Amino acid sequence: MKDDARRRVAELRTLIAHHDRRYHVLDDPEISDADYDLLVRELRALEAGHPELVTPDSPTQRVGASPATHFAAVAHRVPMLSLGNGFTDDDVYEFDRRVRKLLGSDAPVEYAAEPKLDGLAIAVVYRDGRFTQAATRGDGSRGENVTATVAQIRGLPKRLAGAAPALLEVRGEIFMPLEGFRQLNEELTARGEKAFVNPRNAAAGSVRQLDPEVTRARPLELFVYGLGEAEPAATPDRQSELLGWLHSLGFATSPLATTVRGPEACLDYYRRLAAARASLPYQIDGVVYKVNDRQAQERIGFISREPRWALAHKFPAEEAFTLLRDVEFQVGRTGVLTPVARLEPVFVGGATVSNATLHNMDEVARKDVRIGDTVVVRRAGDVIPEIVSVVPERRPVDARRIELPAACPSCGSPVAREEGEAVARCTGGFRCKAQRREALKHFAGRRALDIDGLGDRLIDQLVERDMVRSPADFYTLEATDLESLDRMGEKSAQNLVAAIAGSRATTLPRVLLGLGIRDVGEATALALSRHFGDIEALMEADEAQVQQVPDVGRVVAGHVVRFFADSANRELIGALRARGVQWPAVPVVRDAGAPLAGLTFVLTGTLATLTREKASAALVALGAKVAGSVSKKTSFVVAGDGAGSKLDKARALGVPVIDEAALATVIAEGTPPPA
Repeated sequence: MKDDARRRVAELRTLIAHHDRRYHVLDDPEISDADYDLLVRELRALEAGHPELVTPDSPTQRVGASPATHFAAVAHRVPMLSLGNGFTDDDVYEFDRRVRKLLGSDAPVEYAAEPKLDGLAIAVVYRDGRFTQAATRGDGSRGENVTATVAQIRGLPKRLAGAAPALLEVRGEIFMPLEGFRQLNEELTARGEKAFVNPRNAAAGSVRQLDPEVTRARPLELFVYGLGEAEPAATPDRQSELLGWLHSLGFATSPLATTVRGPEACLDYYRRLAAARASLPYQIDGVVYKVNDRQAQERIGFISREPRWALAHKFPAEEAFTLLRDVEFQVGRTGVLTPVARLEPVFVGGATVSNATLHNMDEVARKDVRIGDTVVVRRAGDVIPEIVSVVPERRPVDARRIELPAACPSCGSPVAREEGEAVARCTGGFRCKAQRREALKHFAGRRALDIDGLGDRLIDQLVERDMVRSPADFYTLEATDLESLDRMGEKSAQNLVAAIAGSRATTLPRVLLGLGIRDVGEATALALSRHFGDIEALMEADEAQVQQVPDVGRVVAGHVVRFFADSANRELIGALRARGVQWPAVPVVRDAGAPLAGLTFVLTGTLATLTREKASAALVALGAKVAGSVSKKTSFVVAGDGAGSKLDKARALGVPVIDEAALATVIAEGTPPPA
């Protein structure tokens, strides 16, 4: 038994050392963080059961990897330790129990809590307020001297504001925002260079450049979270106050940092950040809890490689490795063929994933994905899983290239790919049941004609039985027709016919959205309605006239004009009217000087006095744009009851937030909110 343990310990140490080098030195990991954590946890368990097998060079007794040889080594005067990991609620309760035991008190402990950024840990030294050195964590005792490249990070203060100690070493995380990561990979692939697997690797690779000019061009940011040393050591007594002090010196700190009391509050913070995670502009992989009292931190102390007073509570892994078994092509509402990967099921992002999108054939080619490959799958929150990259070292000799089908897999019509477009489309139009099915679902959806009770399964049956061939056919259905469908009784059929009848009284923006014109969403449908007033004027407009609509460019204008030039679409509009669908004209508003012109609002949560649709329409009527997601360009976020991730993202970005009462004032007075 002991010999088996000794052999497995040796295997694990070799494996972990290999993966440490791939991750910390080469910035090219072969396994996911979750798989790496499993290896370390297994090693810890074996060493706990066989203490005689513990050696000073075991991965459990050190922090990371040795510095890369092409950078000068820097000895850390205060070791850069890593944090102990927690994965479950029980781990947090155990951490809190241990802290209280070490403090000799049953009183609830106050913790400083902040997101755990997925980036590159860094130590930055200032002498007399001036930046002098930067070093990576390395193995915790020695890191890499990356002063020249870290100096290129625009957000790093080169000279501190206010009074600072003669010697100050701060610890923080260098990271790459998601939008910057996306743009960087686009630039790299356009030049034929290898793209980065994830933002963490991109940040580490950018810092470890031999040419600082390359680093300067990369979108890097830095959040500071702690101290290495300070001489003289007159620094704040609480971790939360320390962050405020560092911020006053000119450092960026996490806007989501806060204080909590007790393990239940820690877990509540963890769940709130987990819910907001997918909407943040940067990657986080967990949260960190630190005893807030820094004198208490000193009393609690350290073990060999980590402080006892802090815990990293990790989120479920967002990336995992699995096998690509096959690829199928799905046909969407506008005929777009999307390659969908069929995967060996894998648990990632809190759910079991067996399918992932490959987006389009350009992405397939860029990532060189083949059937039989081992792939990295990413799932963030509710985002559709996608294949991030392949692991070339694991490619089998019989891996097959993915080919675009020449004929639609649904209807057999030819597949065409227009010049300059990344996507390929089925040319079958409404003859294609797959396109027809998705177009009808879109037309009946909540944001379009909003036909209550007409769900996806019912539409699937109506299409399969050829009972509905266009949206106008909904208005010919009778209860006796519907009773023959699965799970549709007499009463349900009558209710659905009544709901369809009720949808006949609608609005022009809903009709324009429901028609499914390419790239025309809610905001564009509203803008077109306000500019032209009625559908006849829009149908007769040319591209130049459509481009006069705010935020409508040449491409969207072309889609609109071509849609209404198609006789089948004009016949559909006539058929809708003939079957009783009515929409009143909209007052024409073309005043670029409207009171809210140039402002972008995002609505989140439940409004008590207005529906989202009415609030959006009122804002648009005053010249504002209403968007569905929060970005740095957002002017105001309107937060109702139950506001969630969008509110968190607004706070993270510093976007002004107003409540429903302030919104009512804006609408009533026609004036922008106070900044």
